Amino acid sequence: METGVREVQVSAGHIQNLFGQFDRNVKKLERQFDVSITDRNGKIIISGADRNAEMAKNVLEELNALSERGNNIEDQNVDYAIAMCMEENKSDVLLEIDKDCICHTVSGKPVKPKTLGQKQYVDSIRKNMLVFGLGPAGTGKTYLAMAMAITAFKNQEVERIILTRPAIEAGEKLGFLPGDLQSKVDPYLRPLYDALYQIMGAESFMKNMEKGLIEVAPLAYMRGRTLDNAYIILDEAQNTTPAQMKMFLTRIGFGSKVIITGDASQKDLAPSSVSGLDIAVRVLKGIDDIAFCNMTSKDVVRHPLVQKIVKAYEVYEAKEKDSAKSRAGNRSRKSGYGKRKDN
Repeated sequence: METGVREVQVSAGHIQNLFGQFDRNVKKLERQFDVSITDRNGKIIISGADRNAEMAKNVLEELNALSERGNNIEDQNVDYAIAMCMEENKSDVLLEIDKDCICHTVSGKPVKPKTLGQKQYVDSIRKNMLVFGLGPAGTGKTYLAMAMAITAFKNQEVERIILTRPAIEAGEKLGFLPGDLQSKVDPYLRPLYDALYQIMGAESFMKNMEKGLIEVAPLAYMRGRTLDNAYIILDEAQNTTPAQMKMFLTRIGFGSKVIITGDASQKDLAPSSVSGLDIAVRVLKGIDDIAFCNMTSKDVVRHPLVQKIVKAYEVYEAKEKDSAKSRAGNRSRKSGYGKRKDN
């Protein structure tokens, strides 16, 4: 195997960000590509098999460019840059994604897509009236939708924001909750509030909510309404019934944009119930101005362990599905044994 040496020049102000705490970013690259990486006063020396050294160099250059743009290099950036380099051999993917800044949080942190799947999701929202954001937990479906909604609201592209989700327990019976009707439904809508507070700020959110310009409500409140000039987000759509989904989809008015998010693998409906999201995906495919964005474990931007958990469940569920098909096929063949063909 041919041995190669590569060099990457990094300014002193970015070395610590690039290497990470206790050099964990560089150690991850060394393990992944089986190379040796050393710092010689800002000149990063990479040695190992020629192809591996070249890939490690490409990843380091991309991460360094991200750092020079003012980004903190996190585990997710490193993992995704490695995955893109190894699986798809795409260079500068992170740099292209990083150019797309949706908005800033109240603390000044930019809100950007971090993966190709998220970038395609954001682009689809810009281009289409109705978008389905489908994928596992941690892929930023709701958060990015909220960022797009708040940006459109601030730019006066829409007159109000309406956020809704089915009020259903996640596998637990919580019994009767205290307080008035709003207090009873607030626990189900808390994830939406959290995103609003972070991006818009609590004070701005409360002012707009009091004016009726931002509404956070259970899905049941949507019946009988026509929603014009609004940015509407239906979260946790996998927990809708087919009737609820049809009801929601027929609320769309003129000048509105709708985003429906859901994770088909995390339904809280009764085992015998059919998800309205599953039906809608089958019924609405092929209709103009409706886009379906399917994100995967590669697009998870939470703790790296969450990505591994999601991937493990994807593998397990795929095996279970194959086993179920195999068992159904065996039963079908057995039921045909002993049958005599009539003359």
